[in-house]
This record gives sequence, C-alpha cells and structure tokens, in this order.
Amino acid sequence: MTMLDPLHDLTRRALLGRVGAGMGGAALVSLLAKDAPAAPSGGEVGNGHFPAKAKSVIFIHMVGAPSHLDLYEHKPALRKFDGKECPPEYLEGARFAFIRGTPKLLGSEFEFQKHGESGLEFSELVPHIAKHADSIAMVKTLHTEQFNHGPAQLFFHTGFPRFGRPVLGSWTSYGLGSENENLPGFVALITGSVGGAGNAMWGSGFLPTVHQGVEFRSSGDPVLFLSNPKGVTRDDRRTVVDAVNDLNRLQLADVGDPEIATRISQYEMAYRMQASVPELMDTRGEPQHVHDMYGTQPGKASFANNCLLARRLVERGVRFVQLMDQGWDHHNGVFQNLPRKTKQVDKPIGALLTDLRQRGLLDETLVVWGAEFGRTPLLQSDRSKAGRDHHKDAYTVWMAGGGTKGGTVVGETDELGYFPANDPVTMHDWHATILHLLGIDHERLTFKYQGRPFRLTDVAGNVVEKLLA
Repeated sequence: MTMLDPLHDLTRRALLGRVGAGMGGAALVSLLAKDAPAAPSGGEVGNGHFPAKAKSVIFIHMVGAPSHLDLYEHKPALRKFDGKECPPEYLEGARFAFIRGTPKLLGSEFEFQKHGESGLEFSELVPHIAKHADSIAMVKTLHTEQFNHGPAQLFFHTGFPRFGRPVLGSWTSYGLGSENENLPGFVALITGSVGGAGNAMWGSGFLPTVHQGVEFRSSGDPVLFLSNPKGVTRDDRRTVVDAVNDLNRLQLADVGDPEIATRISQYEMAYRMQASVPELMDTRGEPQHVHDMYGTQPGKASFANNCLLARRLVERGVRFVQLMDQGWDHHNGVFQNLPRKTKQVDKPIGALLTDLRQRGLLDETLVVWGAEFGRTPLLQSDRSKAGRDHHKDAYTVWMAGGGTKGGTVVGETDELGYFPANDPVTMHDWHATILHLLGIDHERLTFKYQGRPFRLTDVAGNVVEKLLA
C-alpha cells in the first residue's frame, strides 16, 4: 500500500484537516509564489510597461511618524517665534488629534547643517544619512488626507484610508513578480509592535493572496511554522505537498478559483523556503566590517539587522522589502525621545545606502524613507515635556537610488513649516512615482474587483518628474 492509498477514503476537507498541522496550517497561506502570472493587458505586466530604473524597492516606514521638523526641515522663523501663539489663520478649520485651544509655536532644539555638493540640510540627529545627501531626493510637501495613525498608515501604503485595499508592495508583486523562485517577492521585516493598521500594512487586499507580504522574523523560526514538526523529514514533507497539490489541481480544474492556484504555489514556495530562508537569515558569514558598519550582532533582532537583511534580500532578487520600526509617536518629550530613536536607525540606514552603492546595487534599488504623516510646528503639552501632534498638511519623505535624482528637493513649506508654499505632492503622486521607477504605468496597473477596475492611485496621481534622474 502506498502513502496515497488511505486518501481514497477521505474527503478533501478531511485530508487538509489531517495534514494541516504538519504543513503549518493556516500560516502557509501567507507564503508567496515565485512569480505573478502575466496578463495580456491592463493587469499584471510581467516585465513592466516600459524600461525600469529600479528592479527592487526597500521601503522604510518609521511607524508613529517622526518629527520631520527636527530631522529635515530647517525653519529659523519657527525657532525665532518659539513660544508665541500660533497665528489664527493657521488654525482656521484645522483638526488635530490632541491639541486643543490656541497652541504655541515650537521651534527645534537641534542644529541643522548643509551637506554634500547639493547643500541639502539635515539635522545633527542623522549624520550618517546626511553623508548621502547627494544621493537623496527629498520631498518636503507630501500631504495626506488622514491625521490619525491607523487610517493614515493605510493611506500611506494603499492610497485609501480603510481596510481592504492592496498595499504598494502587493501591487508591485502583482505587476512584476519575483526574480527568485525560492523566496517571496514581497517581504516584511518589523521591529517593535505593529502599527495601528496591523498586518494590513503588508496585506494584498482584494488582490490574490499570493501577493501579500511575508513577515520574516530576525530570531527563532524566520517564518512561523516553516520548520518541519518533530519526526517529519524533508522527504515526508515533499510527499505531503505533492499529495495535497494533486488534490488542489483537481479542484482548480473543477471550479477555476484563482485562490486554489495561489494555495498550490504557496505550498510549493513553503517547501523551497525551508532551505532558502535559513541561509538568508544567517548573517554570521558576513565580514566583521559589514557588521561594524551596520551596528549588527548576528542572531540578535534589531532594526540594524533588518537593514542588513534587506540588502541580502534584494541581492537575491526579492522585489519589495518593507522595513517597519515602531516608536516614533512623540506627543511628549520629543527633544529627549527623538535622539534615542534616531540613534537606533541613522547608522543602519546610512550603512544600507553605503553597502548598496559599494555592491553596485543602489542604481537598481529604490530606497524609500517616510511615515504616515509629519509633526506639527505647534507645542503639545507644556514646554517642560514638549511634544508635537500629528500633522497631515505637509511633511518630508525621501528616496535614494533606483533612478532618482540625488541632491534634489521638491517642494517648499511656508516659514513655519505648516503648509506647502509650492510644489505640493499628494500620496497618489508619491505612489505613481515609485511605480514609474519600477517601469509601471500607474494608470494601467489595474485589477477588476466588484465590477470595476481598481488601481493603487485610484483616479488621481501624477509622476513627480523632478524626482527622476
């Protein structure tokens, strides 16, 4: 009797129930296939709509939203009028998460300096990032429509403030697939707790689940339930995968549900990842000077380790790597807490840019830095424990590599850093530009859902040409 003989007496539902524990159960549903199948037009584009500048993206999200006014926006007038009441014209119709009444202005306590031939200004808190001034294309007038964390985080990743839409990484996977058959096309690396939007920040929404992000962990099992249970060999796993997918293919032929095709590819990917992921996550083979540059300790979970892993992922052909670091919501003690947080991320981000350049990868890797919104030029709480509230009207994000024009600043805010003075950039513009650098026309990358075509940029968005090399 073969191993498959007993299966004749089982329903498909019962079979999947029996093997679920050995396969890692529902956790495997989050694993991706090696490629997105191509469509003739409108949807998945395979190699893109036109030649790409960037082959992959490292998307860095500072969850909670750091104060751009203390990192990238030098406003001498704000410092000059520190402690004065905010002019009433700024407050007319304004909505804040916590500020009430007539707030006072809050200037930065940190020094700013120009860097590189471009003369981009950076705070003293980010000296390692500042060394790459001539590689950074900065937007100072990004504005969002949301001022609370959860909706703003969704808007930052999906262009929509409610649950159910695919994130940028999922659209990228849908459009371009992966260049490594043994690793997912979209990976998420997280330090700290997940933000208010939860795992929807790497979710596929209404796209097939094959395109959602896979969370890799820096310690323990890199992917939950990827390891074989005790007593199950790799050959045993291969037999189970083959048996389950034979049944899945029969069901796919019968009903044509694309989620069954997703399930087939995910089981296969899970099997391949058992070998590829442990090798990827083991950074002990990296030279000591690389660990020193990033500030990493092999086997220890940290944002620095995730930056090193991001380089290793794009080096192996992973299309989209999303780094999320929590702890930037400084409603109190911004001048005490911000230096502590920037010390954790400035060196690793600077090292990531240096490492990519030294390996010849920066030209084809788009590095994106940002958050769900910015911080007000207004004082929250009293001066002894000064904080900054959420600010949606204008804030700073930046890109480097991947076809961007380094040493560039797009947009300028007014003297208090409150509203855009010129070149406002919408979230849909920001997303359209990232897709453009990947060789994708944001108006043509669509998916039909509930009877109509959807796209990441909804019905708006223009590529920010000034950011392009």
